[in-house]
Amino acid sequence: MEARHAVVLALLFGGLAMLLLSAVALLVLPGPYQRLHALAPATSLGLPLLCLALAVDTGPGRSAVKFLVIAALAAASSPVVGIAIGRTIVESTLEEGASGAESEPPA
Repeated sequence: MEARHAVVLALLFGGLAMLLLSAVALLVLPGPYQRLHALAPATSLGLPLLCLALAVDTGPGRSAVKFLVIAALAAASSPVVGIAIGRTIVESTLEEGASGAESEPPA
């Protein structure tokens, strides 16, 4: 087995482990805020590790650069998307509270 192939397998299994961990957490965790936090390993580590594995597997060239750009965009945009989803959850919770249902606002 080549060293490059071993590195690809390690990156691939690391990324897959992060994605599976997030999927299990989404099924187990009770509230929307906890589930939102469960997505962080998948978006900040899982997808970039998979893209890095594909970039190493393809070798030097345009394809590898494309995979690295996708990994960088995913890692950089995941906090922004998480904040937008969190704000939407807060706004919908506040609207439900104002419509007559007696619930406490989020902490």
